[in-house]
Order: sequence, then structure tokens, then C-alpha cells
Amino acid sequence: MQQLLQQAQKMQQDLMAAQEELARTQVKGTAGGGLVTATVSGAGELLHLEISPEAVDPEDTETLGDLIVAAVRDANRAATELASRTMGPLAQGLGGGFGGLGLPGK
Repeated sequence: MQQLLQQAQKMQQDLMAAQEELARTQVKGTAGGGLVTATVSGAGELLHLEISPEAVDPEDTETLGDLIVAAVRDANRAATELASRTMGPLAQGLGGGFGGLGLPGK
């Protein structure tokens, strides 16, 4: 029983460390061939948005809006993939997923 408790504590520490790493890591997404670049944390928080002057057309703000949404989506997709790679091995150690412990994720 003691060994099981130690394993669970180690897994919890590993999970917290992975979450902290994700929060510190930044990923980028782009749209319009790089006209708009969104930077998000590995946890999916929007940190920065860069818009190239060539993307700004006062007569067509709808397209700019679409490019921003696409760049943010691309960055969030990259953050989700990063989280899967980072957290995946930890979930494997929990019997293939969090659902078996009554935690979200299954």
C-alpha cells in the first residue's frame, strides 16, 4: 500500500511539472501565409498577436478578422498537440487515461 501511495504521489508531481512546463511553453500559429501570427501558451492562453501591415485593408476588415481567427485556431491546435505529447505518457501511467480514476479525460 505504501508503494502504491508513493507511486501516486510521484505521478501527481510529474503531472504538475508537465502542466507548469506547458504553461511556460509558447507555440505559434499562422494564417494568410504568415500575414497573421498568434502565439499561445501550451495551455492555450493567447499571449501575442502579430499582424503584418500587408494584412490590413480598411475596406476589408472581415478578411483580417478571418485571418486572426484562423491563426488563433492554428496556434491552439499546436498547443493541443503539445499537451497531448506532454501529458500522454502521464495518462498512460494511469492505466491509459484519467477516466479510470474518476477524473476528467475519458
